Amino acid sequence: MGTESPTVRVRVPATSANLGPGFDTLGLALGLHDHVELTALDEGPSVVDVHGEGAGRVPRDERHLVLKAACATFDLAGVARPPLHLTCHNEIPHSRGLGSSASAAVAGITAACALLGPGKAPDDAAVLDLAARFDGHADNVAACLYGGLVVTWCEGGSFRGTRLAPRPEVVPVVFVSGDSSSTEATRGLLPDRIPHADAAFTAARSALMVHALTCAPDLLLPATEDRLHQPYRRPAYPATADLVDALRAADVPAVVSGAGPTVLALTTGDPLPADLPTSGFTTMWLPIDTDGAVVTD
Repeated sequence: MGTESPTVRVRVPATSANLGPGFDTLGLALGLHDHVELTALDEGPSVVDVHGEGAGRVPRDERHLVLKAACATFDLAGVARPPLHLTCHNEIPHSRGLGSSASAAVAGITAACALLGPGKAPDDAAVLDLAARFDGHADNVAACLYGGLVVTWCEGGSFRGTRLAPRPEVVPVVFVSGDSSSTEATRGLLPDRIPHADAAFTAARSALMVHALTCAPDLLLPATEDRLHQPYRRPAYPATADLVDALRAADVPAVVSGAGPTVLALTTGDPLPADLPTSGFTTMWLPIDTDGAVVTD
């Protein structure tokens, strides 16, 4: 290994996308984090070390997503990429609907920007667009970058996003499935067309969702209703669908987190109902992360 320069350290949050009706649009940052250390080497090959989630399963070379995103950031800045020493300390479950790939892309880009420094690093808009193209989902990456609640869209061929402040009394609970899920597989279950009435219903609920999270948490139960994607994905994870149904029957606003199979409940801190069908799930009460991706000392 070559001689090492100063190390930058980055913390990135897990995220939950869609939030029910906000398909590919709404995202929320959660208080569960991956930590990344990135060092520019003077010489030698790049090195990747992984601890925690994904250790022993993810690539430990330039195919590693964090490293690929960091290298792409140097390319975007027009700066020759040095060999890098990457160390990942992962807590976000992989392939569970908690934005692990978005967090990886954001971590690599944020760390590379810190190494590049002011004047060389891409601006905020370019960072969001690069991360969204890496992950394919602007809702996850914007929530990871900015923290809080985000609304994302595509304009002029570029991904955009804006941050909103959710009400402090909203307390997310995630039920992390022991099974994994593929976004590509569950997206393949979606029909090419849906009835106009379902589209109008879901558009109204998506708008209501923004209002409920930022102003009126008492409206979260109707705001989390969806007819655009969740009904079609039920066959991919019946236990997830059953848990969402049980929570909603008990008046707890609940949705599939991202592409699943994790379930997200948006509570106001009240105890959960007893006898929920949570076998095979790990229950975690998590705060909303309001910081997003940060460079730490």
